[in-house]
Amino acid sequence: MRSTGISYLLWFLCFIGFFGIHRFYNGRWITGIIWFLTGGCFLIGQLVDLFLIPVMTERANFKARAELIRAGY
Repeated sequence: MRSTGISYLLWFLCFIGFFGIHRFYNGRWITGIIWFLTGGCFLIGQLVDLFLIPVMTERANFKARAELIRAGY
């Protein structure tokens, strides 16, 4: 399961140049690549993500639980 705290830690790494790592962690590969190539959508996206991280983490965990249920665990 994904952790909101780790997502925020990865988000914080944007200040040393690692844009979008928190999106990769939460399974959002396409937007992670966009964030990486555009510097977090020119830092505006990074600020928006400050508020969206709990929702992204919750959705990633929901998908992981659904996959486990489908697999019979």
